[in-house]
Amino acid sequence: MKDTFIEMMREAAQLQQGNHTAEAIAAYQSIVTHWPKLADAWYNLAVLQRQALHIREALTSYQMALNSGISRPEEVHLNRGVIYSDFLRDYPAATRELERALTVNPAFTPALQNLANLYEDLGMRPEASSLYARILAIEPRSFEALARLAYLQPVGEVNRSLINRLRGALKLATSTSDRASVGFALGRLLDAAGEYREAFTIYTAANQASLASAGPQVVPYDRARHQTFIDRMIRSDSRRTTVHAAAIPPRPIFIVGMFRSGSTLAEQLLAGIPGVAAGGEMDFLPRIVNSEFVPLFETLETISAEQLDGIAARYRAELLRASAHAAYVTDKFPDNFLYLGLIKRLFPDAKIVHTTRNPLDNCLSIFFLHLDQQMSYALNLMDIGHYYGEYRRLMAHWKTEFSGDIFDFDYDALIRAPQILMQRLCAFLGLEWPGQLPLIAARNVAIRTASAWQVREPLYRTSSGRAGHYADELKELRRYLDGLP
Repeated sequence: MKDTFIEMMREAAQLQQGNHTAEAIAAYQSIVTHWPKLADAWYNLAVLQRQALHIREALTSYQMALNSGISRPEEVHLNRGVIYSDFLRDYPAATRELERALTVNPAFTPALQNLANLYEDLGMRPEASSLYARILAIEPRSFEALARLAYLQPVGEVNRSLINRLRGALKLATSTSDRASVGFALGRLLDAAGEYREAFTIYTAANQASLASAGPQVVPYDRARHQTFIDRMIRSDSRRTTVHAAAIPPRPIFIVGMFRSGSTLAEQLLAGIPGVAAGGEMDFLPRIVNSEFVPLFETLETISAEQLDGIAARYRAELLRASAHAAYVTDKFPDNFLYLGLIKRLFPDAKIVHTTRNPLDNCLSIFFLHLDQQMSYALNLMDIGHYYGEYRRLMAHWKTEFSGDIFDFDYDALIRAPQILMQRLCAFLGLEWPGQLPLIAARNVAIRTASAWQVREPLYRTSSGRAGHYADELKELRRYLDGLP
């Protein structure tokens, strides 16, 4: 029997290492059937079930690992917390799991970090600050915790002590990832303090450090290749086969545009209107495109209505997970502007909210944000300008295709006259205007983007025209953007 057990564990581990997820799940399920108190097998099964998006099953398997006396139970509670937060949006349950992890091990910094992040998402500034301070007391060189403290500073406040602390940390940081995290945080505070020249220098170095930290797995932005992609997207026939199934609630509202163009603000304002729920940055469509639409354009040519029906049904399941009761759920993944042709085939009556902003302000804001290095265009100012030009070219095409279903939501116009723009948006979407601007800060909701704190502030004008502080540094980009059609 012992030999059988060893062989079964070895086989399951090999399947897991080889990324044969379904087979590895079956193997571990067989093991725990024979040996139901084997904590490590339950844990590995839970990890695989989470990878396969069998979320409820993963929670059960993690609990069985706990019941079986697994070593380091704090890691299991952490993983359960992540599932509740990231997949089920059950933030009270996520909080309870992270607190249990910290009851087991009060110095378990991954749980402290995740709980602090969750408090940020929920708008709990003092609680998040306290936890980041606690992390720094345990690990004084936790540069990420120090950077997060900087992002918690309210708009318009200048914390000189924190600026000096970040300057010191930047001298101590040895890894490129730490230098990137600290640099972006320091740049933000210097910008708030009006020290624009130093801020720009720091931000430039932070972007270079971010690129260096990514390593060879990140493909540098290729302007010619991206231009060819946009050319092919424009030439593709977006009016081919569409779904058979009729639209059923909840129905999607797609919010698209460049990053940092006001999409989080648009979503949160809409979510304050009865019948609308915020879905956040749902990565369903990009994930499907990158896995099931390969090669993309050939698949778009040949996909059947039945296949589209299946994808639309799976997407609706994502919407239901965001809200089972709302008539509409927003999806604010900005880069979905690339796939509006596919979106309109999946949901022919879908409404598109296209967030826009002053081009120079928009590009600068991207350059000043610590984005995923996979968005490699964001690490170089002129690459951002090129990407912006291609985005604008594609959006012009989509507007000729779906002109009646795309609404330009102008951030700068919102700042000037919010009531007017929101009334127009509600009319476009067929929603009843509540008569006043929804109060974002008054709602106890999780906001999981880089703009989480900004959207909780009253509408302010400081981000509109921000590029004017960097006129010398942006001369080349301005000339390029001014030359766009």
